[in-house]
Amino acid sequence: MAQVFVYGTLKRGQPNHQVMLDGTNGSSAFQGRGRTVEPYPLVIAGQHNIPHLLNLPGRGHCVAGEIYAVDDQMLQFLDEFEGCPDMYQRTLVRIEVLEWEGERSAPEETPAADRIVQCFVYSTATYSPEWVHLPYHDSYDSQGEHGLRYNPRENR
Repeated sequence: MAQVFVYGTLKRGQPNHQVMLDGTNGSSAFQGRGRTVEPYPLVIAGQHNIPHLLNLPGRGHCVAGEIYAVDDQMLQFLDEFEGCPDMYQRTLVRIEVLEWEGERSAPEETPAADRIVQCFVYSTATYSPEWVHLPYHDSYDSQGEHGLRYNPRENR
């Protein structure tokens, strides 16, 4: 099982979370909440108001999200879903654990709060240059105060 950190529409309560629950895509299990150790620019961009984590470590904010354990089938599905490697690229990022609910097979495998774990994240290095000038967010909610409503895939 791999660990994946999601910060946008795949989080619980967000428009694309159902793909994380669909067993035909593979297996995923919520492990806990965390935030990136390094700051990154999280922007909402494009005609569909999609959240993008720009692969510019050291700029922006430490970004909040959720940690999932996923099997190989779900990881493959997420690669396709996220348009990897064209739209997003899957990279390893250090995540500070804020809350942990995940299963463990041994006590030493349980990350305590404030512990650092390595997770895959879908960030992008392929973005329009003007995106670096958009407002940076520390978390994403499709119904947030930013007023930029996400346009679901089925409506495009």
